[in-house]
This record gives sequence, structure tokens and C-alpha cells, in this order.
Amino acid sequence: MVNHQTIDNPAAHLSPEDLAALLENLHEQRLFRQEQLRQIAAAPRAEDLLRRRSAAQAEVHVKVAASARMVLADVEAALRRIDEGRYGACHLCRRPVERERLMIVPQARYCARCQQVREAGR
Repeated sequence: MVNHQTIDNPAAHLSPEDLAALLENLHEQRLFRQEQLRQIAAAPRAEDLLRRRSAAQAEVHVKVAASARMVLADVEAALRRIDEGRYGACHLCRRPVERERLMIVPQARYCARCQQVREAGR
């Protein structure tokens, strides 16, 4: 049987306290990633790093920046979904993303089952 309340409001399975905690967590993550990217941008450029450090260290620096940008984009997308009332719905099956999963990864786009399917397909 389909729970229409959950389909109409994907976050219906979350209490107001859960949603407030998730929103706070997302805002904290956004601030952290923005600061991380500011620090990376203020660091010496890749060509300077290559002169002073090994190529491996420069590569790590570039990958950390790319990862921070990716997480920041995921966090901002989750904040938009909250604003639009679409937060908490799996992007594939449209079922609610498990509360426990959201508490650990508040920017999660997929329920645990769909995430496993996506990872298995890689």
C-alpha cells in the first residue's frame, strides 16, 4: 500500500526536530566546505606546489579541492530540496530516504537500496 502523505511530502517521515537538526548540519557543512575552499584558493597554485612539493602532494591538493566542491554542491542541492519541499525522497525510486541515513549523510539523494544499486553499477 502506498503512503500518499509520504509521496506528497517526502520529509513526512522526519519529525520537525529531525528536520531542524538536518538543516543545521547542512548549514554547518556548507560553511565548513566554503572555508575549506577559501583556504585551498589562498594556498600556492599548483605550479608553485610542483616546484616546492612532490607531484603526488600537488595531486592530493587538487583532489581535496575537487572533493570539497562536490560535497558543497551536494549540500547546496539538499538545502534547495528542503526549500522546495522535495527533501527526503530518493531520486530514483521516490520512496523516503531512511531517517537513519539522512542523520548520517543529510545530503543523501538516494535511499540505501538505490545507493547500493548505483555503486554496484560502477
